[in-house]
Amino acid sequence: MEHTEDYTTEELIQSRKAKKFNLWLGMIGMFMMFAALSSGFIVYTASGVDKGIKTILPDTFIYSTIVILVSSLTLHLAYRATKREQIGKQKLYLLLTIALGIAFFVLQTDAWSVLADRGIYFVNNNASQSFIYVFTGMHLAHIIAGLIVLVRCLWGAMKPIPFPENQFRMNLAGIFWHFLDLLWIYIYVFLLLNQ
Repeated sequence: MEHTEDYTTEELIQSRKAKKFNLWLGMIGMFMMFAALSSGFIVYTASGVDKGIKTILPDTFIYSTIVILVSSLTLHLAYRATKREQIGKQKLYLLLTIALGIAFFVLQTDAWSVLADRGIYFVNNNASQSFIYVFTGMHLAHIIAGLIVLVRCLWGAMKPIPFPENQFRMNLAGIFWHFLDLLWIYIYVFLLLNQ
């Protein structure tokens, strides 16, 4: 548990800079991982092994895209409420964002059920179909991390923690969640264009 009163102002500034740098470093690493997966997918499909086999993506992906876009809006509203020190609104919008994040998770796993009902499994003779599970599964792992960050922000708003720490947490959570939003849009468009 971090106690900001134990830090000098300079140490607190340095600590926050380090945390933000680590977040950006982590997001760059995630982006590179998905870029590598995209490259692997393109190289594999270009080989023509699964030529002529098309996979229609579940409509559930459209709904989950809408849900994650709305969750970015509610998180933005939570951050704006935080800056205005409107803790009640911050908690409400954080709860909505968490609920939407959980809904996104449920919709994504439902999309897997749709794929399985169509006979498309993670392990099959068509590796290009397996990539759908890899992309969405890796993204869902990061969504779980994002939900943990959001729950931590909600917990901080309920305590409540000092205003500067609350605002800093919300800032980091916003950067990460919006990144996950953009990452999902990239994955969805990539899969649409390559299926």
